[in-house]
Amino acid sequence: MPAQFPRTLAIFCKVVDNYGDIGICWRLARQFHAEHGIAVTLWVDDLASFRRIWPQVDTTAELQDIGGVTVRHWAGQDGQFVPADIPDVVIEFFGVDIPPGYIEAMAQCQPRPVWINYEGLSAEEWVEGCHRLPSMHPRLKLTKHFFFPGFNKKTGGLLRERGLVEECARFQADPAAMAAFLGRFGVTEEEMASLKVSLFCYPHAPVSELFTVWEQGGTKVTCLVPEGVARDKVQAFIGAEAHAGARATRGALTVRVIPFMPQTDYDRLLWACDVNVVRGEDSWVRAQWAAGPFVWHIYPQDENLHHVKLRAFLQKYAVDAQSLVDFSLRWNDAREGHMDGLWTSLQAELPSLTRRAREWETQMLANGDLVSNLLNFARSLRVST
Repeated sequence: MPAQFPRTLAIFCKVVDNYGDIGICWRLARQFHAEHGIAVTLWVDDLASFRRIWPQVDTTAELQDIGGVTVRHWAGQDGQFVPADIPDVVIEFFGVDIPPGYIEAMAQCQPRPVWINYEGLSAEEWVEGCHRLPSMHPRLKLTKHFFFPGFNKKTGGLLRERGLVEECARFQADPAAMAAFLGRFGVTEEEMASLKVSLFCYPHAPVSELFTVWEQGGTKVTCLVPEGVARDKVQAFIGAEAHAGARATRGALTVRVIPFMPQTDYDRLLWACDVNVVRGEDSWVRAQWAAGPFVWHIYPQDENLHHVKLRAFLQKYAVDAQSLVDFSLRWNDAREGHMDGLWTSLQAELPSLTRRAREWETQMLANGDLVSNLLNFARSLRVST
């Protein structure tokens, strides 16, 4: 094995859940390059979604360099490739189909690249048995290996860049910094003193019901919603177009529409809020590193399979936090219940949920960071061949 392996790496990303897929892949690409000095090529099919989380993206470019990462527009499955085009490690994200010509070139390499199928994050126990399993190509002399993020040492851990936890702690210990950051979006001194909630969910979430509970409640709430999220329900509350900068106050609730922001700013939004409602996988993981209360809106699957995944996580995370379990199941349409009572119970447990979030963070840190774990696995595969 070369002194430094890998030197080169490619990630193939198809955007299904608007921002979660490219969000994870971009974090991976940046961390591989910045922390491990790897030359990374990111193939992505949807540059417009990419641009919303990273404004430097040129949506018209077939090839571009962004912060030292080579970004290629993945326009289709055609194309001819030679072994010289193939990096040391190839990562297909969520089992996407890599172009056939690319796979043919992989098979011609000596030694062959390490081929990783990066899977979705889940707390289900079956993941532990599938992590690192090989899968032989039916025709070519190629083997790919499954790599699962997860919540213990039997999996790949969680995606976390170096210094993230310390940066978050410094920010949260500086009220002036948090006020200055939220002030960029119009949050006033009075709103800083309220219960601040970030809201990032799928369109089917019961947002209107929750707004009604907050509006009629005894605690002032400031809800910060990225532009385009729950658009119809936010517009109904505001009574106008839900563009960035729009706001309205009714009763105890103020809703502010904020711009869709780069990943680094979104992290700070999570750090600055008292409760974070997140969705999918990328923002879900970032909320866990924010070390505060959060509610997860899981990506829906056929036959409600996502409810199994949701319950598996709650069983691990929501220890002695029945209010979070009840509210999360209702938020994800996995049970019935009146939103007012569920929110009241959840709000009463926010201090204990904050303590639990910090305990969880400590547990997750013990598993190492996902990128280092993945690279160590890739090196072990190269040694074994």
